[in-house]
Amino acid sequence: MATSFFKPLTSQDRTQSRTLLHENIPITGTLLSGTYATDSVGRGVNIKTFSHGMFQSTYDYPYASSSANHIMDISAGFSNSSALSSSAITQVSKKINLYNQMAQVLVGYDTGSNVRRFDVDGNFSSTSDKHDNVFFLNFSRLLVKDEIKKGSFVMTVGTGSTYALPYAGTDVTISDAAAANSYKANSPAGEYGMLVSGSTNVGLIYYQAGIAVLTGSVFGASTPIMPEASSSFGDVLVSASVDDFADGIRRRIKNITFNNTTELNSSIFFCRANHNEFNYSSNPTYLSGSKIRVKDNNSLNPPRSYVTTVGLYSPDNELLAVAKLSEPLRKDPTNELTLRVRLDY
Repeated sequence: MATSFFKPLTSQDRTQSRTLLHENIPITGTLLSGTYATDSVGRGVNIKTFSHGMFQSTYDYPYASSSANHIMDISAGFSNSSALSSSAITQVSKKINLYNQMAQVLVGYDTGSNVRRFDVDGNFSSTSDKHDNVFFLNFSRLLVKDEIKKGSFVMTVGTGSTYALPYAGTDVTISDAAAANSYKANSPAGEYGMLVSGSTNVGLIYYQAGIAVLTGSVFGASTPIMPEASSSFGDVLVSASVDDFADGIRRRIKNITFNNTTELNSSIFFCRANHNEFNYSSNPTYLSGSKIRVKDNNSLNPPRSYVTTVGLYSPDNELLAVAKLSEPLRKDPTNELTLRVRLDY
């Protein structure tokens, strides 16, 4: 009759599992521009700018509030190879540095140790199909979690012919619907897919990094990004600061939705109590004098215990984890128990 209270677990008693959990994340255009009162320069009080002027941040509440959650950052830039780099008059070096910084992290280097440019189709063997003039949507880790689910990203922008009526024209939908089965993995930042409007590649989305890279072609050549009638995407990227450019981009975004992903890894232990094991309790109240309380003073009754807790111990008998049962389970020599204990991390 076994009376031990510890039982070693072997490799046969343990397995691993991986579960992906998804949440739908909606970001409305009114949150980006229009929900909150504006400050002295006309920005919503949920929009935070910085003295360096390299990006601006969007929050779901006024950013000074302790309840505010970071939603995303917006920035923009162009490569040295862009025609805009020679004609730009505002924050030229910052816009080039922003492009190079993001490309360095998301695209990496070629064999000559040069920073690669964002490629239209992810095929770096070609040199002509590049995204040289782009803006960046960097979503917060609070929303993205471990990654954006492939094939779930949808963004709608307005292409109204006036700045005052951004959605008076045709709405343009941008998505990565085809990327669920055709994503790329040749990025140092992980996996990425193509963002498509109609049949045209207009950007890239990096799933683990939570960053969307988009070109001005999503708005069309004549869509004004700022109040001036001639302020198209390229014009504004040349003449405006990154903060002013981001203001115009936010006003054109109607909504963004995607599913995030949380990767849940689990260790599963099968704790088996055979018929001749764990039929006694270590609880000091189990005995009254020299008699077992639960036998009701009848020596003919078999020994029994009630399992309420499972403890997982290290090889040095240090308690590492505790699992509680929803109700006590009777254990005696006439039955056997297998308790499934799952540790998530």
